Amino acid sequence: MPSARDRSRRCPAYLRRPREFYTLWIAATTTYGVGDIVSTIAFLQYVPEVDEANPVVAAAIDTFGLAGLVGLKLAVYLVMLWISVHGARGGDGFLYYFPPVLLTLVGLFLTTTNVWLMWVATG
Repeated sequence: MPSARDRSRRCPAYLRRPREFYTLWIAATTTYGVGDIVSTIAFLQYVPEVDEANPVVAAAIDTFGLAGLVGLKLAVYLVMLWISVHGARGGDGFLYYFPPVLLTLVGLFLTTTNVWLMWVATG
């Protein structure tokens, strides 16, 4: 007979604890998705003498405009979501938690940096 641990591994973490899963990904979406995108767009619009520092993001913006920024962020977000779901299905806690936590921390850092730089440049 399978142990309780074996049975719980068959059911992915996002199904066992949906509130936790959604909370993690709402935080990632808010900081990395919305915060960084909005603050980057504002920074690029209000401080036109400054260019995007990340060469990958700069190339995406140069090629596709602001849609390139959004598309690149969306692609990274979806890859990280896939890694998290894959980790949950395989019972790997690190792969489950790492992507949304990383995106949240990166989003917080980038949003804070953009807002601070915009404040310094316009102040």
